[in-house]
Amino acid sequence: MLVGATDKKYLREGIEDYQKRVIHYLPFEIKVIADIKNSRNLTADQQKEREGQAILHLVSTGDELVLLDVDGAEYSSPELAGWIEKRMLAGTRHLIFVVGGPYGFSAAVYKRADGKMSLSRLTFPHQLVRLLFVEQLYRALTIIKGEPYHHA
Repeated sequence: MLVGATDKKYLREGIEDYQKRVIHYLPFEIKVIADIKNSRNLTADQQKEREGQAILHLVSTGDELVLLDVDGAEYSSPELAGWIEKRMLAGTRHLIFVVGGPYGFSAAVYKRADGKMSLSRLTFPHQLVRLLFVEQLYRALTIIKGEPYHHA
C-alpha cells in the first residue's frame, strides 16, 4: 500500500517491472491511497491523521500490517526472505506492507501495525522506497525458491 501516486516515470516503470516479476510467485497488488487534497493547508499531524484513516479503511481484521518505517527492524535480503517464508508457512493470508507519506504514520496506524521494517538507516525519498521495496520483495521470493537472482 502506498500513500500518494508515484509521479516519476522511471520509478513507475521499475515498480511495474518488479510487480510483474513478483506476481509469478504469489498474488500481489499495489494499492495507492490518493494524495490528501489541500494538504498545504494542513499541519503534518493533520495530514498523517487523514492518511491514517485511509490506510486503516483498507485493512481488515485478519490482515498482518507491516509499516516501512525508519525505526523498524532491519534485515539482510536472506533474513527478509526467511521472515516472509515464515509468514507464508504460517498461513498468513494477507501481508500488507505500507509506505507512508512524507511525515510518517498516525498514532492509530502505529497502534494497528503488527510490525515495522526499515530498508536502511539512510533516508530515501518515499517514491524511491517503493521501487527498492518491491525489488527486495522479488529478491526474497527468488531466495525462497532457490533461484539465482540473489548473489550473496
